[in-house]
Amino acid sequence: MSHAVVVGVDGSEPSKAAAEWAAQQAYRSGRPLRMIHAGAAEPFAPTEPDGGGEPLPQPVLAVRDHIARVLPGLETTCRHLPGNPAYVLAAAGGRDGLLVVGSRGSGGFTGLLVGSTALRTATRAHCPVVLVRAGADGQGAASGDVVVGLDSALPGGEVLAFAFEQAAARGATLRALESRTLPAGPYVTEAPVGQREIRESMAAAELVRLQDALAPWREKFPEVRVEAEVTAWPAGRALVEASRGASLTVVGRRTSGLHAAAPWLGGVAHAVVHHAHSPVAVVPHD
Repeated sequence: MSHAVVVGVDGSEPSKAAAEWAAQQAYRSGRPLRMIHAGAAEPFAPTEPDGGGEPLPQPVLAVRDHIARVLPGLETTCRHLPGNPAYVLAAAGGRDGLLVVGSRGSGGFTGLLVGSTALRTATRAHCPVVLVRAGADGQGAASGDVVVGLDSALPGGEVLAFAFEQAAARGATLRALESRTLPAGPYVTEAPVGQREIRESMAAAELVRLQDALAPWREKFPEVRVEAEVTAWPAGRALVEASRGASLTVVGRRTSGLHAAAPWLGGVAHAVVHHAHSPVAVVPHD
């Protein structure tokens, strides 16, 4: 099951959107698509046995058949697996796969994107999790930028690797954003320069640090056009705004230290997965 694109399906509109996104991702990357219907079986719904003899609801079969018609060459399996959907999907993704789940919500800061199953899956999976909602602004924007949120002072190689790979696969620009608040003035210096010049110099230094963090990945992915930006906006708000028209927004989730005992998204990732206008990838990292 490693290296597969795994998607949770239940026949709802968000899960249909997730399945379509996952199918395109699998086709683009040459991976197989594994569709998982998790949870309790639905004995009163029209069903058909899956490959293992378990029942599949008709809405799930309709999504499977639609994908087979649109992408007939894609290797696809569809299974029902009993158990808590979040735990089942996290296990199905493994460590090397890519997990895709559907989310409800209106997006933007006026509405929430993520339902409980999607949120729990994103906080427990060991592989990247992409959350897709029906009607998201960037859902069909295959040519849009890939946006990634960074903190250049902390390690996050897995996040950058995923973001660059996605940008390379799409032929998209990678837009790297970091939020930094400069210390409040006045600034004291012996140099004969004004406060504005000092502040501009400090801002330029922050941008250089971000560029340095990106440099090894630019060498590894020379075909990817990169735009780096340091913003004074709060990180969550900056990423949500940048997600407008993006094909994908990428954030990290710490799995080491205090975060190892209890799954947790972190404040920035939590804001982005709830309010973004594009699909959001949550990438676990040390």
